[in-house]
Amino acid sequence: MKITQIDLYQVDLPLQEGNYNWSGGKSVSVFDSSIVAVGTDTGITGFGEVCPLGPFYLPAYAGGVRAGIAELGPHLMGHNPCEVEKLNVHMDRVLKGHPYVKSAVDIACWDLLGQTAGLPVCTLLGGQYGKDFALYRAISQESPDAMAEKVAGYRAEGYTRFQLKVGGDPDVDIDRIHAVSEKLLPGDKLVADANTGWRMHEAMRVVKAIETLDVYVEQPCLTYEECLSIRRQTPLPFVLDENIDGLDILLRGRADLAMDVVNIKISKFGGLTKARQARDLCARLGIAMTIEDSWGGDITTAAIAHLAHSTPTDVLFTSTDFNSYVTVSTAEGAPQRIDGRLQASNQPGLGVRPKMSVLGSPVLTLRPGA
Repeated sequence: MKITQIDLYQVDLPLQEGNYNWSGGKSVSVFDSSIVAVGTDTGITGFGEVCPLGPFYLPAYAGGVRAGIAELGPHLMGHNPCEVEKLNVHMDRVLKGHPYVKSAVDIACWDLLGQTAGLPVCTLLGGQYGKDFALYRAISQESPDAMAEKVAGYRAEGYTRFQLKVGGDPDVDIDRIHAVSEKLLPGDKLVADANTGWRMHEAMRVVKAIETLDVYVEQPCLTYEECLSIRRQTPLPFVLDENIDGLDILLRGRADLAMDVVNIKISKFGGLTKARQARDLCARLGIAMTIEDSWGGDITTAAIAHLAHSTPTDVLFTSTDFNSYVTVSTAEGAPQRIDGRLQASNQPGLGVRPKMSVLGSPVLTLRPGA
């Protein structure tokens, strides 16, 4: 099998709730998603998606995805997409860095591998654990009372894990965490996610003020060293996210006892191939994980579901269903939330069939010699 064509599509994904707000006054109402179709000489096509959370979250932006694919794509023609490890080595050789650019291509290659083998990606990633898995719901940053009121509505949809967006004024954040905590029921889990938004002195004030609550603290400060300093000052369970982008930092974090949970975002690692490596390392080391991505629609949600569902249950902290946050569906067969839980498709590959009428015409088409 050889890659003979790459088509790139751009799709806007408006949010169901209007806006998504997090630390530092950052806000998004429409996500800019890129969907990649990798065509082959066998007539089989695989699909992948990458959707950065704006240029102010991670070193990734939507326009960079498309510029990166235009640069990377010609170097992939004639290569076997089913040799995912080998193809990743090649992508890293011809395009240094920019893992998010490679993510959609890598996901599409796993889709192709699954279709060719007649197996779901979940099986190829190690096998399915359990019937389904628990999801979290992100609570966009608002006033303490407004955020607390949303818990009941999300719980009615089956969620029992809540990620509270903080990282603003520490006094208001303390009120937010206390207000939401009062709405929790037995079995619920609450994560206060600052998204790097606090200075160290602010983070210290917050963790001291919430020490008696049952809450996880996520990525309070910008750097690993700053987060480690806060970790060493609090008994609360600790989550690292933005700093976790490779095996080296995972090993360092384990040696420093810097975290209890890490967030494995597929595009931040460069696709399913490298995210699976990180997942397997964490599983061996006993580090709990949230399996997710920066954002996306149906295809991203399918990729997340396959990686999460093939993660041992005892180390899968939670995952997410981004397609339930947006108003546009881009594919048939994508996993759908049921009572706050999700399961991967049992169909070959990712198990999705893109809606070409929604994708429209490709913004870029690459072929050999073109």
